Amino acid sequence: MKNLKALILIFIVTISTVSCFKDHDDNTKPASFTDINDFIWKGMNSWYNWQSNVPDLSDTKDDNTSEYNAFLNQIKNPEDFFNSLRFDYGVTDRFSWFIDDYIVQLQEFQGISTSFGFKLQSVQINNSGDIIIYVRYVADNSPASNANIKRGDIINGIDGTTINTSNFDNVVSKLSNKTITLSFVSESGGTLTPIEDKTITSTVISENPVYLKKMFDNINGKKVGYLMYNGFRTSYNDELNDAFSFFKSENIDELILDLRLNGGGSVGTSAYLSSMIYANAGEEEFASLEFNSKHTNSSGSYFFSNTLNVYDANDNKIGTQAINRLNTINNLYVLTSRNTASASEMVINGLRPYMNAVKTVGSTTYGKNVGSIMLFDSPGSDYQDRASANPSHLNAMQPIVFQIFNKNGESDYTSGFTPDIEVLEYEYWNNILPFGDENEVVLKAALDDIRGLSSKTSSIKKQSNTKNLELTSQKKFEQEMYIDSDFFNNN
Repeated sequence: MKNLKALILIFIVTISTVSCFKDHDDNTKPASFTDINDFIWKGMNSWYNWQSNVPDLSDTKDDNTSEYNAFLNQIKNPEDFFNSLRFDYGVTDRFSWFIDDYIVQLQEFQGISTSFGFKLQSVQINNSGDIIIYVRYVADNSPASNANIKRGDIINGIDGTTINTSNFDNVVSKLSNKTITLSFVSESGGTLTPIEDKTITSTVISENPVYLKKMFDNINGKKVGYLMYNGFRTSYNDELNDAFSFFKSENIDELILDLRLNGGGSVGTSAYLSSMIYANAGEEEFASLEFNSKHTNSSGSYFFSNTLNVYDANDNKIGTQAINRLNTINNLYVLTSRNTASASEMVINGLRPYMNAVKTVGSTTYGKNVGSIMLFDSPGSDYQDRASANPSHLNAMQPIVFQIFNKNGESDYTSGFTPDIEVLEYEYWNNILPFGDENEVVLKAALDDIRGLSSKTSSIKKQSNTKNLELTSQKKFEQEMYIDSDFFNNN
């Protein structure tokens, strides 16, 4: 049903976008870069988390009209102008971004995007400079799944060029093309053997973040639930709740929450998930949000809840449900990676003061303890109201506007959470098993800990002389944590 809702939404948005641009051509003069820069400055001056640290965002900057206009005209590209206002750009503020088309962005927040439908990991596999890319994840009903691409498949070339350290950046940049040809290989004894080439074209897909739920019935006499959850998307709150209905009916003893590919999303959904996990949740504070000095009245808290809001694919509230809360688990295991960020880290940080143990297994998380709201060119609403946004452009921005703390006031994880049990998945690049497989290397480490065993992942052969290489994400919001109007209405 959600896929049908998503397709309907895509159709409606496409028509409305076309109509909107037609209206612009006929009736509305397109906004100038000066007008857009003015919106950027005023929105950032009001909301930006580090406003007081940026001299160009000083409240006196627009006191002299001619000097202010000259300032707005210095940088003609609005995205560049936006970036010029970010504090310690790329270091302290690694997260704010400019939005070219907020309609497309809002779709992507709900898992609707143009994509091949896979996530990849690159690895330098020897000292000779050879690089492979293995497939970490494949979305259902995507170009990748339709081409029979599977998790664990190994790629060593794109568009006919074999990948190595000297051409890595140039070759992997082709992943942003609409159509690509991937060269797949097998590995044996360190030797790569060509298998076949596959050509795929990106298309609009809708991904259900509740990717996999599974039971392990006898792990040292315990029933263990496993959930792979890939994004805190409000329109799938009910599917997430359904997964916990399953675990609750099974009376599980332990829960393994796989957040390795979960870069975050809705803060509200993060609070709902935590309310499903913590057995004694009542109305205690789960997390608090602190805004800048201009918006101290917006600062407030998320609390554990007994009910959740249900949304359609257009993020319209359509009802509520009672939360399916677990009351039998002893510990929470969270599988982590560098892609585990923001709202995912919020679950770890928010639950640790309450639960017996929240154990992390995998690799160090991303380190994002701040979040954002989407700002539109609607000055009458202090830039929050999409409905009253300037119709002459579709630009918006997603600046960092708050920092998040747990009930103990803890928020110091900008370097990420170091795993309690470290397992570097890429070191097993030639033996990547499906998610949920009991012998999949990261999951196995958590199951072994439940069994009372330690360091047993060594039974799976680790590859020496490997080096993890970062693939630049094509989605700016991969590590996003955002709040919606419900927070402001309830605080």
